Amino acid sequence: MYTEEDIRRLKWQSRRGMLELDVLFVPFVDEAFSELDQEDQKRFVKLLDEEDQDLFLWLMEREVPQDPDLQRIVRIILERVQPK
Repeated sequence: MYTEEDIRRLKWQSRRGMLELDVLFVPFVDEAFSELDQEDQKRFVKLLDEEDQDLFLWLMEREVPQDPDLQRIVRIILERVQPK
């Protein structure tokens, strides 16, 4: 279980300095992270450990992560921002 302090830290880690990533990650932490199940929360934390260039390619759908856990959390993030 993540505390409010943990979530504040994650929000800070979500500020990557690359606008394309910031506009996805920061609102995701604010609006969706707490609603994720524990495994998906762990996946998001794992995702934040990745290099910005990889994150950019995955979130712009130019590449797909090799790791199935990362594939899942990238898909969850993208589904929140893509029109239905």
